[in-house]
Amino acid sequence: MKTHAQAVVIGGGLIGCSILYHLAKLGWTDVVLLERDELTSGSTWHAAAGIHGLHDNNNVTRIQHYTMNLYKELEQETGQGCGVFQPGSLYLAQTEAREHQLRLQEAKARFYGLNFHELSREQAMELHPLAQFDDIRCIMYEPDGGNVDPSGVTHAYAAGARKMGATIERFCPVLGTDPQPDGSWIVRTEKGDIHTQWVVNAAGLWGREVAAMAGLELPLQPTEHQYFVTDAIDEVAALGRRLPSIADRDGEYYFRQEGNGLLIGAYEKDMRFWAEEGTPLDFAHDLFPDDLDRIMDNVMRATERVPVAATAGVKRVINGPMIWSPDANALWGPVPELRNYFVCGGIIPGFSQSGGLGLLAAQWMIEGEPQYDMFAWDLARFDDWADKAFTKARVQDQYTHRFAIHFPNEEREAGRPARMRPAYAMQKDMGAVFGLNSGWEHPLWFADQPGTVDTNSFTRQNWWEPVGREARMLREAVGVIDISNFANYIVKGAGAQDWLDRLMANRVPSETGKSCLTPLIGIRGGIAGDFTITKTDTDAYMMVGSGMAERYHQRFFDMVDRPEGTTLDRATNRIAGFNVAGPKARDMLQRLTNTDLSNDAFRFMRSATIEVAGVTCLAIRVSFTGDLGWELHCPEENQIRLYTALLEAARDFGGGPVGGRALGSLRIEKGYGSWGREYSPEYWPQEVGLERLVKLDKDFLNKEAYLGIKENAPREVLSVFEVDAVHDADASGGEPIFLPDGRPVGRVTSGAYGYSVGQSLAIGFADPALAGPGDEVDIFILGKPHRARRLAVPPFDPEGIRLRS
Repeated sequence: MKTHAQAVVIGGGLIGCSILYHLAKLGWTDVVLLERDELTSGSTWHAAAGIHGLHDNNNVTRIQHYTMNLYKELEQETGQGCGVFQPGSLYLAQTEAREHQLRLQEAKARFYGLNFHELSREQAMELHPLAQFDDIRCIMYEPDGGNVDPSGVTHAYAAGARKMGATIERFCPVLGTDPQPDGSWIVRTEKGDIHTQWVVNAAGLWGREVAAMAGLELPLQPTEHQYFVTDAIDEVAALGRRLPSIADRDGEYYFRQEGNGLLIGAYEKDMRFWAEEGTPLDFAHDLFPDDLDRIMDNVMRATERVPVAATAGVKRVINGPMIWSPDANALWGPVPELRNYFVCGGIIPGFSQSGGLGLLAAQWMIEGEPQYDMFAWDLARFDDWADKAFTKARVQDQYTHRFAIHFPNEEREAGRPARMRPAYAMQKDMGAVFGLNSGWEHPLWFADQPGTVDTNSFTRQNWWEPVGREARMLREAVGVIDISNFANYIVKGAGAQDWLDRLMANRVPSETGKSCLTPLIGIRGGIAGDFTITKTDTDAYMMVGSGMAERYHQRFFDMVDRPEGTTLDRATNRIAGFNVAGPKARDMLQRLTNTDLSNDAFRFMRSATIEVAGVTCLAIRVSFTGDLGWELHCPEENQIRLYTALLEAARDFGGGPVGGRALGSLRIEKGYGSWGREYSPEYWPQEVGLERLVKLDKDFLNKEAYLGIKENAPREVLSVFEVDAVHDADASGGEPIFLPDGRPVGRVTSGAYGYSVGQSLAIGFADPALAGPGDEVDIFILGKPHRARRLAVPPFDPEGIRLRS
């Protein structure tokens, strides 16, 4: 067995073999895969193996499309059959909400050039004459949908990898993974040790156990999952062709042909966890006892759809394990706390995503960053707050609601609360409706009655009017916004300024009391983050960034060596914050402090440590609302005292508490981007209007990458659109944008109603050669065209007079 390798992939299932194949394809041929048993052991071999292209996340759609096309290429390249059947897939909508979802996906398919379109009931009957569609509102057809052979695909990846020089060792359990001082690893096995640059944990059902060898606890939990195959059905055999699969997610089952029978599967409400304390090491090609009674309600709905299934016998039942992350997305990426340790686990639609997962994983390891922003999969979205109790509760929710629509702005309650600030109970009594943000309970809006919960749909819901009251209140008077979900960092030491300057693209302040906004540049020259940095004292800085990206950004911070004696402290858990904003913010705050807050004494982007109602705060004159305002950061133990004082003073000025949804509307009125939506490594500074903050007279992280794209014309430009929302709905993000003649222009990244400007708004990217300021476009809200215009400037205070007054 080899003793050295560029990468060791642990796990010989579908995903492990795909990663091995793509590492070799991108040039790393000195790679080894270790499998404790046979390839496909665990959950790969028994999968239903459906494939489909469309997903609610646009980048996942891209990689699923790549995966579907890859399988036939693999067959030609390796001679190994993948068992690809593509008779198409029928997607059914029984409800108005599902119809909205399918029509939006149809619009996205047009944008990306994918084949996904509506059929009439008669056309659907021609494709699937054994089904009935009398209760269906809308039918979409994906001609490339279908299924593959799990074993065939896995062995094709393996054959392709071997052909390029990769090595596969079967029946070779991993006994340990030991980190080395230089960032490399020793992988210990029964056949000997391998010294490797990268460890890739693609161990599937054993991902938790492999992670534990490196001191990691991954938020993963296996469940049972059942489907069955019927005996041969005469009516199916008589057709002489393969039937399209049926995705009836309102009915909570899936349906496709298998041989001359039918395969029926379901995600039942009466689900079962498995291996809560660890996956047995002797489990391989094993199954659980049949328990069809638990899915019988789903099966009955399936047989109503295809009546010939009702009288067919059961040929084979598959009740096998699947392993889930808390949000049912892949748990994927380099572990921020370790060097050169990559995880890829918790994949549910694996056969639709395997190629993309493997390709982007290989890109990340070899090139330093994947080509697409895949934060939706990045394991850094979870931290130690995602403990076993949280994971189990969320997995149960995800499993039992597998086919439920995840609506825009929807906040599911399972596993919560996970993290709470001291003011949580106070806010709850005030009527706060909370969302989950990096584990924190964060007020989204304030209802008239405590205990109110969100309603959910694609259209405007019960929160729309209250959020409007909050937004208008701030614009007309003053609002108090809890920003404790922002990430806070303290940088100290004689080398603090030097380190921050070498990390960030903008020049950090050298004078105490000054702040700056700065981008963080990614490996390919895009926007990896945006921060507010304030010099708080000699050799001391406060840095504020995206809360959900706190663990993600740790990877970049570790790329720049800190000078001896310089410390970086992730202080988010200890610091609470409020943004006080609006035209009366100065008058309100002045009542609570002896510090002079006049514009001459306390200008925009300045800061000071001040006393507010007896609480020591770092006050920074900046506001994500685009209005006059200050951020106040204080020790968490003083949060209630400060909040109480701020709210009492705000009431005297006609103000009050404002939640995160109103803040979203306010920042969209101002045209401000948000990390994870408008700012990501995919977008260049010149595309999002941040190029003025990149200072080339100094060195900074990934400067050469930025110089490589600096002179490129923007592919797309971040733009604000006003929308003629003729329906009771607003854009939310992900909607495609077309010219009135049907040519694709761009896509929405954020949307909301602009309450203070009286206009439905969207922020998104547009090709500047196709849509300039003032040009009309169509934004597909609810999957239907809504006329919109690209604005030359944001609709609220485009000159920044309010912000700086």
